[in-house]
Parts: sequence; C-alpha cells; structure tokens
Amino acid sequence: MIHWWLYVSKDDLQSERLQCAQDGKDLTPLEDEFRRVEALDLTDPANQPAAQALLDATIALPTRAGYPYHEPSTLGEIRVARPKKRGAPKPLNLQRNRLFDKVYGAWLGRVSGCLLGKPVERWMRPRLWGYLRETGQFPLGDYIGVDAPGETLERYEVDPKGCFRENVDHMPEDDDTNYTTIGLAVMKRHGRGFTSLDVANLWLQEMPILHTFTAERVAYRNLCLLIPPPASASHRNVHREWIGAQIRADFWGYSAPGDPELAAEYAWRDASVSHVKNGVYGEMWVAAMIASAFTTDDVGEVLDAGLTQIPTRCRLAEEVREMMKWRREGVAYDDAVDRIHEVWDENRLHDWCHTISNARIVALGLLWGGDDFGDSIAKAVQPGFDTDCNGATVGSIMGVIHGASKIPGKWTRPLNDTLETGVSGYHRVSIREMAEETLRLIEARP
Repeated sequence: MIHWWLYVSKDDLQSERLQCAQDGKDLTPLEDEFRRVEALDLTDPANQPAAQALLDATIALPTRAGYPYHEPSTLGEIRVARPKKRGAPKPLNLQRNRLFDKVYGAWLGRVSGCLLGKPVERWMRPRLWGYLRETGQFPLGDYIGVDAPGETLERYEVDPKGCFRENVDHMPEDDDTNYTTIGLAVMKRHGRGFTSLDVANLWLQEMPILHTFTAERVAYRNLCLLIPPPASASHRNVHREWIGAQIRADFWGYSAPGDPELAAEYAWRDASVSHVKNGVYGEMWVAAMIASAFTTDDVGEVLDAGLTQIPTRCRLAEEVREMMKWRREGVAYDDAVDRIHEVWDENRLHDWCHTISNARIVALGLLWGGDDFGDSIAKAVQPGFDTDCNGATVGSIMGVIHGASKIPGKWTRPLNDTLETGVSGYHRVSIREMAEETLRLIEARP
C-alpha cells in the first residue's frame, strides 16, 4: 500500500516556500525549478526525486543580509542567545502530597484540554464558531456536545460519533498525549542523561510511523534511512518549525519542577530529532513554563520563565512578547483573536500548524483566561488553529498551577481516570498511575 503522507506533495512545496521566506532566504534562484516541479504529478513515484532535489536546494540557500533574527539550533548557541538578565529560579518548597497534586493536575489538565479541542481539530473558525453559536455553546465553557438537529450536524459536517461530550468515557488516543507518555518512557528507560538518539530509537521501537504526523513523520522516515539526529530534523523536512515539538514538551516540564533551564534542556534533546529553530524553541518555551508553574501561580512570571530559555531575537519570542503587550494595553479577548487571524492565515496549512501561530494562542489562553482553569483552556480552543494541541498545553500549565484537587469535576469526571495511547506498554492506563510514575522519577533525581 502506498502512503501518500510519506511522499513530498505540492502542499509541502507551498509550505517550503513560506518556510524559506520566514527563514530569510531568497528563493529567486529557484523560482523556475519550483514552477517546473509544481507542474509535475507528485503522486507518481518517478517524480519524487525532482521534488526531493528541490528541497535539498532550498535548505542549502544562505540567509539574506539584514535578516533581523538570530535563530541557532544547537543548545550552546541557544543559551548564548538567551536574554542576558535571567532571575534565579524560585526554590521548590512543596510537601510530597502537594507536589503530587500538581503533577497529577498537570496530567489531568493536559488530557482535559486535549479532549476539549479534539473533536474540532482542523475546523476553521467560521465552521467552529458557527456550530458553537447555533448549538448554544458559544462562548465555549464545557466539553463540546453533539446533541443538535440533524440539519445542523449536516451543515457543519459533524461526525456524531466523534469525540464529543456524549460519546466519551475516557481519553482516546491522541498524538498530544502519546508524546507525553513517550517522554515518561524515555526517562524510565534511559534516565536523565537520555540523548536525542535515545528518543529516536524509542520512537522506532515503540511507536508505529503512521501514528506520527508532519515533522515527526518526516524525521521518522529519515531515521529509517539511517539519517540520525540532528540531521533527521532538517533533511527534506518542510515541517521543521511546525507545532510537533511544542506538543512534546510537557513531560520535560513535569520532570524538572522548579528548574526551567533543565526542563528546556530536556526539551531541546527531544526536539532536535525533528525540528530546528522556532520548532525547537516552542518545545523549550513550554517545558520551561511548566517547570516554572510549580513555583508560581502568576502566568506572567510563567511566560517570562519560558522566554528566558530561548533566543531573545527569535520570531517566537517576538510574537509572545507582543501578546503580553496586548494584554497590558487592555486589548479585548475577541480583538486579540482577530489580530492573530490577521497575522496567521488558518486556511494555509503552514500557518495553521506552525509553532508560532499556536504559541500565540497558548499565550492568549494563559493571559486572558485569568486564574480560571476551564476558561483558560476554553480560550485556547475557541480561536481555532490546532485546537487540541493548544488546549492541552494550556491545560498542563494551569493543571500544575491549580493542582488536581482544584480542577473542577466537570473537566475530570468524563475521563474516568483513563488514558489510551499508541505507545507500546501504555495502551490503556490510569492517569493517576502515570502521575505516580512521574513523581517517582522526580524523587529519584540526584
């Protein structure tokens, strides 16, 4: 059977054009070749070498003079490029039961936020808002229901058997929770000295390739071609700055409570298998925020803690800082959503799935959600884009801040403390037991 997702497609070439423009590369020397290759039938295996050669040519292009950003991908260079002023991390003064409550809250929060966004993943904003409004669920404040007239379901192309409120009695498999589970498995197997190659080998051993998407699937293909990290992240990988690494950040934050720098380093080791530049920074930013959330309930401090671990002059930091500026200026939530949609076009797959567009929405949920767990994850899902990813990330952070004991039951009861994953050895697990395993790894830290 031919799996088209393993081929270079015309959508991939469009994404590469956008990626190169954002990277500050001048595609003028390759325009004729782009037009020639885009005219080919790329579902014909005979035309794949031409598409692959074009991607090899784009990755070799130099960055144009005057490009305003400094975006390295090695850990040493990233650390040099961080903000010069970084406050010392706050001490982790938590009794064991309170630390467990926060770890369990992190897992529950991630799963809850993911489930909230899962049934409407890949819905564009007009469809999402139209359905929510027509069914009396706007603004979003609970898991999305499917109890609606048949004509409404037909008009919005709703699968009534999807992961809606009425159909759920546990958390079904999702890549957002698969990777959190893989983080746990990597640390259990290899300890805190794990490497990028350890992560790559665990993918190959424990996770089927068709359970991966975008940058991870390309990286997986590269690993099978004996291209190791970090080259696996950039070789013919048009998705190298998409959201895939950002959704893998959470466990690294859970396992380094109160230590944003260590969490960011773990995240870098993981991200380097499949991503470069802002793709890597997204994972480091989220991991550092989660680690920081164990020692403060101030989301502004949490966002700052994340930004201190990534380059000052990168696109991700610039756009997150802009979100913080809007909040200080009193920009209304709906206006902030509109502004994000003006900058990033959800109708282009590259924009819809990019690290930075979705990082903006993570910041939006945290900053405009206040201290309310449910309102925060809802505000991260309602704007659209990668709904389950953003709900899950905000859920993790708010779950740490609040702890499991303070997450409202309407978000946790439907889960029945049960998570399904596609990871070998973790196909159906107790969320509480995953938190207990995580706590044991924290306590084993030297």
